Amino acid sequence: MYINITASETGNNKGSSGALVNYLEKENDLKNGKNSISDYENWFNGVRNDVRRQEVRVKIDNNIAKLGRDDNKFFLINISPSQKELEHLFKQYEESGAKEKLKEFAVNAMDEYAKNFKRPSIHTNTDLLWFGKVENYRYYKYTDKEVKNGIKQKGDRKEGRQMHVQIIVSRKDASNKIKLSPMNNSKGKNQAHSKKLGQFNRVAFKQSGESIFDRLFGFDRGLKETFAHANVQKNGSIAQKEQMDILAMSTNQQHNLKHVNELARDVADGLFHSVADMVLVTGQSISGFIEAMLEPVQSIEPDVNPVELAARKRRKRQMQQNQGLGR
Repeated sequence: MYINITASETGNNKGSSGALVNYLEKENDLKNGKNSISDYENWFNGVRNDVRRQEVRVKIDNNIAKLGRDDNKFFLINISPSQKELEHLFKQYEESGAKEKLKEFAVNAMDEYAKNFKRPSIHTNTDLLWFGKVENYRYYKYTDKEVKNGIKQKGDRKEGRQMHVQIIVSRKDASNKIKLSPMNNSKGKNQAHSKKLGQFNRVAFKQSGESIFDRLFGFDRGLKETFAHANVQKNGSIAQKEQMDILAMSTNQQHNLKHVNELARDVADGLFHSVADMVLVTGQSISGFIEAMLEPVQSIEPDVNPVELAARKRRKRQMQQNQGLGR
């Protein structure tokens, strides 16, 4: 699940939303002939499913009380399920049903967006002013390697299922009174200032989207498909990467994926100083496996890395299994 928050696809969110709204209408505009009511892909939010582009622009542009010329007026949230996640939706609900389920998911994600600000009067998506648009395709840009290598041309459709949701959300809440910026990543050094601006944890928001999808649609997510795993591999410390490697080995032993993925989120949050610390809270489901890998062995390398030791034990077990099969 890819979730990203930006200023705007058109590069400017300090003025009117008109350019972005029109840009997100591209699939409607590309259809042959004049769009009929049945062909038109409406905008939606947590209350309605029949919003047209003009209403989106007018409401977003008029919700800017006490914002200056150089202030952000709105933000764009891109919600893009993976090919595997889309396959799961299409298999369960077919194309038309998958689209409606993706809208349902977006509404739930915007509930989490609202809660993330931790403001007393901002609780659900209905406290926000936002509009979502389902897009069915993605198109190659000049920055894509396929275009640079001459394999594709700019504007060509990308292969595979590409259904995703683009959301425009106002900087101001639905009452046009409270400023809400997802770009405020204050760590609370000045608590009063953070409370006033509405501190936002973008990592937690992205993680929540993944959890919502799995819960709503019964999706079994492998550890290496989680945001926590990707985030640790990209930004984590050596200790975090060691812990994640141990969890990856645990998934090979067919342990409960949900439990392992929960531990992975704890690892990504930096809750454990070492693999040993992680073992203390794993519970019976995988602690025995991990502890077995970390048992002392006779070695001339007493300070051997626990991950390397675990890998050696795993290879030894695999050899023993192979020998047993060959008898």
